[in-house]
Amino acid sequence: MPEEPIDRVIGPIERFMHVEAAGGIVLLVCTVIALVLANSPLADAYLHFWETHVGFHLGGLRVELSLEHWINDGLMAIFFFVVGLEVKRELVLGELRDPRRAALPLVAAVGGMVVPAGIYLALEGGGPAARAWGVPMATDIAFVVGCMAALGPRIPHGLRIMVLSLAIADDIGSILIIAVGYSSGVNVLALALGLAGAAAILALARIGVRSFGVYTLAGIFVWAAFLASGVHATIAGVILGLLTPPRPYLDETAFARFLDRARAVMQGERWRREHHRAQKVRTLQRATRETVSPLEYLEATLHPWVGFVIMPVFALANAGVPLSVRALGSPIAVAIAVSLVVGKTVGIVGFSAVAVGAGVARLPERTGWSALTGGAMLAGIGFTMALFIAGLALEGAALEEAKVGILVGSAVAAVLGLIVLGRALRVESAEPG
Repeated sequence: MPEEPIDRVIGPIERFMHVEAAGGIVLLVCTVIALVLANSPLADAYLHFWETHVGFHLGGLRVELSLEHWINDGLMAIFFFVVGLEVKRELVLGELRDPRRAALPLVAAVGGMVVPAGIYLALEGGGPAARAWGVPMATDIAFVVGCMAALGPRIPHGLRIMVLSLAIADDIGSILIIAVGYSSGVNVLALALGLAGAAAILALARIGVRSFGVYTLAGIFVWAAFLASGVHATIAGVILGLLTPPRPYLDETAFARFLDRARAVMQGERWRREHHRAQKVRTLQRATRETVSPLEYLEATLHPWVGFVIMPVFALANAGVPLSVRALGSPIAVAIAVSLVVGKTVGIVGFSAVAVGAGVARLPERTGWSALTGGAMLAGIGFTMALFIAGLALEGAALEEAKVGILVGSAVAAVLGLIVLGRALRVESAEPG
């Protein structure tokens, strides 16, 4: 394509967005901005801004939510939709497809959820804050990817895949936790309408409907029904992601034949004399899109929006918490931080050792226990999902203390993970063979 003046502006941005750690960098910057604003003279204006109500009226229909709710229930539904796409891809086409290769990340993910939850409950007891047991079970993929990218190509490919597969399995567990543990007052009729909408999407796919517009409208209906049902609306995003077809409509052979016919039409004088050229161009565009699966197309299209818009906006709205010595030393903050740093490491490494010892799984190639321990520490970066679950489980001062624990625990887990993993990689690379 010919280069335009605007390309000199857009080009560097696009190159930055393709850097593996870029999403984590933007998320970190937005987190720092939120923390600075929440602890500055602008704190009241910053916190009240997210309470601004926005909505619309359509006849007798009135929809009005605060900005924070639109972000947490609306934009985050798109985030969870992409999570559903990633889970579907891993289950159908990726590492989780083969039970033998998936054994280690699945077992490690279970340990990385059960042990932190157990430690949190042991530290918190049976008080009201015990409801936040799901908070330290989450892993933030964006920050974990960013930390591993900071270590460069020294990280063994097997360890990278294992940690990312573990995070995907962790997401599955977090989704189940949200659906089962943090949904209340279920409206059966609304839930039935949402499930009926999901069934209608399956039926549309069966009869060959290919329009993204139709599926978008159906998806909005399913989301609205789940929002009204009491089951958290983000679960609708996960369901829609799991329903997305993972295979293309056109195979390479059929598309090659189509291109041959299109080339014959679009070359030379014949194309200049052709009628309805715009329609034929649209047909070519549609055929080109159909050579990749809807899952792959949507994941590639939405991933930049999730990584560079939705998650940073979520961080701006949720990570801004007043920091104080009292909050840092509160039982909730300490329990969450310890569960993320210690619980994740002990759970992942311990369950992995049992699986490897029993012969159910084996360590990734070129990966020793020290490197696996470093990767397990990085999995203690909870952040996005942890903040999200905390917002469902707690409120008021308890929520603020939980956010402090998440931020401190995630920061400590990142630093320790980078140190341990970096040292382990230097030692292992220096060993013969």
